Amino acid sequence: MSGRLYGIGVGPGDPELMTLKAVRVLSEAPVVAYPAPDKGESSARMIAAAHITAGRIEIAIRVPMRPGPEPASVYDDAADKIARHLAAGRDVAVLCEGDPLFYGSFIYLHDRLGDRFPTTVVPGVSSLTACTAATGRPLVRRDATLAVLPATLPDAALEAGLAATDSTAILKVGRHLPRLKALLARLGLVDAATYVAHATRADERIVPLAELGAEEAPYFSMILVAKERA
Repeated sequence: MSGRLYGIGVGPGDPELMTLKAVRVLSEAPVVAYPAPDKGESSARMIAAAHITAGRIEIAIRVPMRPGPEPASVYDDAADKIARHLAAGRDVAVLCEGDPLFYGSFIYLHDRLGDRFPTTVVPGVSSLTACTAATGRPLVRRDATLAVLPATLPDAALEAGLAATDSTAILKVGRHLPRLKALLARLGLVDAATYVAHATRADERIVPLAELGAEEAPYFSMILVAKERA
């Protein structure tokens, strides 16, 4: 019998936001895998560190942190390593910041392994809900609509998305901050926008977009736009 593949959402940063199920599965799995930068520690592992007991087999998936598509070779190699453990009957828990299937790195392993091995996805607190909670301002209510847009889209696509909905969450702000601020200013939406970086972490930052300089933002940042409804 093969092992089971688990995609575990560890939440946006605060370890207390991990679910009871995530903690239980992680405490039982003999193999733990997680994305990590080229150099340095894995953010996902740091969030879950208290629940990774000594003696676990660990697989660090070193993902180059640069613009562009996800590197297929990295996930091919990681999938091969994980598959060997699963084929040997060992469960593998793959950590993912936020939620595994909401822009999560686990998606690329699920694509490669999900149809070959039994798989369970343990949802986590997403960056969207974490940022919304941090601002204390609801994004949608009743029949209002919400769009989730990556900042990597061209201006025309972002403008269309913003026009079509009552509220918008723009993810992956990073180096796109100056362009996004200029776009929202042109659309008259700067005063309706709030910038959130590193929600739930010690270095959390929440600033009305109108008061924010045009400096480059960290990758884990978001702009929330909530229009006033007539």
